[in-house]
Amino acid sequence: MSRIRAFTMPKWGIEMTEGTIADWTVKEGDSFKRGQTLCLIETAKITNEVDAEYDATVRRIIVGGGSEAEPVGALLAVFDEGDHSEEEIDAFVASFKPAEGGIAKGAASAKAAAQEDAQSAPAPAAEKPRIRIETNRPISPEALRLAEDEGVDIADIEGSGRQGRITHQDVVKALRGPSGSAPRGALTLDAEDFKVFASPLARRLAAIHGIALSGLTGTGPRGRISKADVLAIAPQPASATAPAMAAFVAGDNRPDIVPFDRVRKVVAQRLTQAKQDIPHFYLRTSARADALLEMRKTANLVLGSKASVNDWIVKASAMALARHPDVNVQVHGQEIHRFPHADVSIAVASPKGLVTPVVRQANLMRIDLLAAETRRLIDKAQGKGLSMTDMEGGTFSVSNLGMFGIESFDAIINPPQGAILAVGAALRQPIETAGGGIGFETRISFTLSVDHRAIDGAAGAQFLQTLKSLIEEPAGLFA
Repeated sequence: MSRIRAFTMPKWGIEMTEGTIADWTVKEGDSFKRGQTLCLIETAKITNEVDAEYDATVRRIIVGGGSEAEPVGALLAVFDEGDHSEEEIDAFVASFKPAEGGIAKGAASAKAAAQEDAQSAPAPAAEKPRIRIETNRPISPEALRLAEDEGVDIADIEGSGRQGRITHQDVVKALRGPSGSAPRGALTLDAEDFKVFASPLARRLAAIHGIALSGLTGTGPRGRISKADVLAIAPQPASATAPAMAAFVAGDNRPDIVPFDRVRKVVAQRLTQAKQDIPHFYLRTSARADALLEMRKTANLVLGSKASVNDWIVKASAMALARHPDVNVQVHGQEIHRFPHADVSIAVASPKGLVTPVVRQANLMRIDLLAAETRRLIDKAQGKGLSMTDMEGGTFSVSNLGMFGIESFDAIINPPQGAILAVGAALRQPIETAGGGIGFETRISFTLSVDHRAIDGAAGAQFLQTLKSLIEEPAGLFA
């Protein structure tokens, strides 16, 4: 049976509230087959290709590529499995309502309401006409919108993004115009001056003060004209005591204003909410790491892996979480969800900002398998290939800034998780030996940020105690 179908903004993960159509790969009137890519949708963290789930024809595109973000459930397009009339399509759009529980009113409903308001409101003042730019060059939606609004010719803009993609900042720079600086070039010297035996500095000083070197007698070795010879006849400043110094005048210190991109907006929103709503408290400890570092060298050689220190810390954290399920939790409203296995989120700096892909059941993985999975997730993050499946469902987070030399820091909890571990640098520190002398050992600092609504101080302390013992006696990581 043929029918008209609504294509709406999908919901990928419990935290997604809106998305943006980055580009359509089909246009109105095109027929498509199941499995064919229809469009690219950008969320706060990822860009996903949306494939067709059935055969149909594109009858109406409601939200074009590069438009503003639309909420989950908003009507994006209308597909037709048969041969319905335009009147039937119009009626379908006009009567569209989001599914129960949806948070959007639908793009068509919003536009209809806007048209009603526009008819009843007085005519607005004339706005600057928007120039439509048709181009095949890679350009971000925000950059294209700015170029169209300001009438910028993008033909001469050299994209600084990935694979020459024109970014919003590239268009902003084009609006400012070329720099007004004009280099003066090299200082010209008279040809006859090169026949005179003089030092390079003496030549430059003579050119600055307009002094002919041919009339000077050098006091340097073999009659070479030196800096002192030139300065002796150079014009003196007005003050007899000291050379006059020009007063320092501060110029404009104008900022380079960079607006939040979509990812930074979401990150700022989530972190502010987490810090305001979650009662954080912090537990700190440090552990001897010399045995772990030796174990890592041996295990990498025997297993043929390249496990990093952070991989071993993730492994130790996962095993400690399995022994202390009171810390391995998520908080959902008035409920605490405890998990038997540790799905550890690892903080990764990606081109789109901070992301937290999840290593599933890390407590059960051998270290070489855990290292391979971590490497796979990091590579996907750097290549913008992470999906929502890769990032949702974590029960605990590990954030490591030790590679930047940070000794210790406090991390903000990643909701709905109940705790996050901040890892500092491995530092050599002096200790008192058993004989009363001084020795050195490598120590790593750990700070556990805990949600006090779900985890008590004693539970967090016991978790850190187990983590510390696994770091200092790493043979237990193979148990």
